Amino acid sequence: MQAGISYRYFFMVAFTALHLSAAPAGAQDAAESQSFGVLLAQAALESVRPDIQYNGSYLALDYPWGDVPATQGVCSDVLVRAYRLLGVDLQMRLHEDMTAAFATYPAARVWGQSRPDRNIDHRRVLNLEVYFARKGLELPVSRDPASYQPGDIVSWMVPKFGGGTTPHIGIVSAEKAADGTPLVIHHLSGAPRHENVLFLWPVKKHFRYHVSFAQRDRA
Repeated sequence: MQAGISYRYFFMVAFTALHLSAAPAGAQDAAESQSFGVLLAQAALESVRPDIQYNGSYLALDYPWGDVPATQGVCSDVLVRAYRLLGVDLQMRLHEDMTAAFATYPAARVWGQSRPDRNIDHRRVLNLEVYFARKGLELPVSRDPASYQPGDIVSWMVPKFGGGTTPHIGIVSAEKAADGTPLVIHHLSGAPRHENVLFLWPVKKHFRYHVSFAQRDRA
């Protein structure tokens, strides 16, 4: 079992799979998609810990299933770790897609790359936006809180110190603020947070990337 992964998520996934197996085919697809989003949002909460501090340093990673040290990370690592708790390796999936369609990604234009880099590509928001658009469901950007479901992926361009903006990404929570706005699990600075920031900045992209049990990279 991957170090640092909570056993409760394996039990949650197993229970959901057993429950869905008894449902009719059409209802099973809809229920599985909804369950994945809820489980993804819950898995993301595992990153909301004070001992994880923001650090975007470039590091050589194992492949597949490579990760930075457990006490550091950036916004994209919240997504990577949450998906891995559900058996989905974004490092491997994005690297494979980027290898097959390198020109589709902004790596050459933005970072001067001539080929994919499996150590960092999946940790860059602009790459994740391309991947989710290609492999998931890109949804309309809306100011309606009801448009955002647990486990949805949202990206923004947020102000940075010294001026300008920087890409940022987070996962929509199952919990809501008093005004009905879904909370977001994200990591912008310091430690990861679970808070009401969905509409704090203009939403840039809205995705839904669900993976069926049969298509997981690891059971």
